[in-house]
Amino acid sequence: MPPSAPFFDRGTGTIDTTQLLVEAAPLAKLIGLFAAIALVPFAIAFLLGGYSIVGVLFTLVGQFILAVGSGIVLLYVVSRGMQLSRE
Repeated sequence: MPPSAPFFDRGTGTIDTTQLLVEAAPLAKLIGLFAAIALVPFAIAFLLGGYSIVGVLFTLVGQFILAVGSGIVLLYVVSRGMQLSRE
């Protein structure tokens, strides 16, 4: 018997929306966490003015947080996909 594809119900062959939502919730929380963290330096840069030296530095910090967050999210997706393929 071949292994079942992730996110598909074995009996009906349709998409298993319950499993999709269970897998999407932690991913959305992780993305939201990094977006909220990056919002702080972007807000400070906006309040200080985008063209001042301090504003540019805070913008760079926000960009760095988003870049690191994107990498962590991608690592999470790959590792979770590997776990699902073993199940």
